[in-house]
Amino acid sequence: MRLIRHVILLFVFVAILTGCRGDIYVQQSTSTEVETPRITGVDGFYLINEGNMGSNKATLDYFDEKTGVYHKNIYAERNPSKVKELGDVGNDIEIYGTKLYAVINCSHKVEVMNASDATSITKIDIPNCRYVLGYGGYVYVSSYVSPVQDDPTAPLGAIFKVDTTSLKVVDRVDVGYQPEEMVVSNGKIYIANSGGYRAPDYDRTVSVVDLKAFEVIRDIDVDINLHRVKRDGNGMVYVSSRGDNASIPSCLYVIDPTIDRVVAEINTPISDMWIHGDSAYIYSSARNDITHTTTVSYSILNLNTLRVVDDKIIKDGTEVNIKMPHGIAVHPITREIYITDARNYVSSGRIHCYSPEGVLKWTQSTGEIPSQFAFKTSNAQN
Repeated sequence: MRLIRHVILLFVFVAILTGCRGDIYVQQSTSTEVETPRITGVDGFYLINEGNMGSNKATLDYFDEKTGVYHKNIYAERNPSKVKELGDVGNDIEIYGTKLYAVINCSHKVEVMNASDATSITKIDIPNCRYVLGYGGYVYVSSYVSPVQDDPTAPLGAIFKVDTTSLKVVDRVDVGYQPEEMVVSNGKIYIANSGGYRAPDYDRTVSVVDLKAFEVIRDIDVDINLHRVKRDGNGMVYVSSRGDNASIPSCLYVIDPTIDRVVAEINTPISDMWIHGDSAYIYSSARNDITHTTTVSYSILNLNTLRVVDDKIIKDGTEVNIKMPHGIAVHPITREIYITDARNYVSSGRIHCYSPEGVLKWTQSTGEIPSQFAFKTSNAQN
């Protein structure tokens, strides 16, 4: 019996040594087969999980299409020397070239990794960073600039320009208050300014930045509390307003980049969208602070007619299992639809994969508050 106890103690000691980073426990990733292995031209996708603010629980998942395996929480395992792991609040993610860029909002950094395996390369310090956009050999990062707190006197936000070779900030341009997502169209960056720290005195502009001069050439008046910005295959720019969670609802606007004017207003509730071909896949989780209720909806917008052609993305009734949608993506080849569920915002979330016809294929547990996607193709290799 004494020998058995010694063996058990030795086993536990070895397990502790292999599972710890100094005196910090390294959580191992978990892998689950959710799909039949397949070759589509897309290797898979990364999914960033925000984690609650202040909890340092941002994590990274990866779905490998070639094996059909979903890998949950891979960053810590692949970067065991990172004491604080990925950081505090994973706000955005993008693959550009051979690198994976993760915006870690409250850690005030962009984590740069190899897109092939999510091993860390370096970090770029940017205060209160929000979203990332790769274009023309540079990565552009939006930033609130100010500390993470409501402050009506907070300064203007900015776009930081990062060289993708040196991974250093090489320029900066001030834009509106608390800037969010951005896109490039017609040689210009369009960035949504929210003014969220100044509520109820929100910003209501889209700043237009000339790429060559890297300076703001105009501000387009749109609506209050702007957030999402996407572009379609024709270069048209789509920007969403969150509204004020009370009397002013969310809304979607279309900007023509050839004249830099709003040319259409689409009265549909919207929290986020993913554009694929001639369609925008939209979900909304509209919070009303007066009634203390949240209304969830899903729709598909035809970008040619600017009309909602389907108000029910999910056709099999399984949308009742989604408590709080928090992210959406459409597979670039198969047109499968991915919707994430933040659930109660403090425990593990979920990702649901639907066929193009809106029928559930699989569901998988994620990290806390699953949010943004980055699809990986074979050219994203070292």
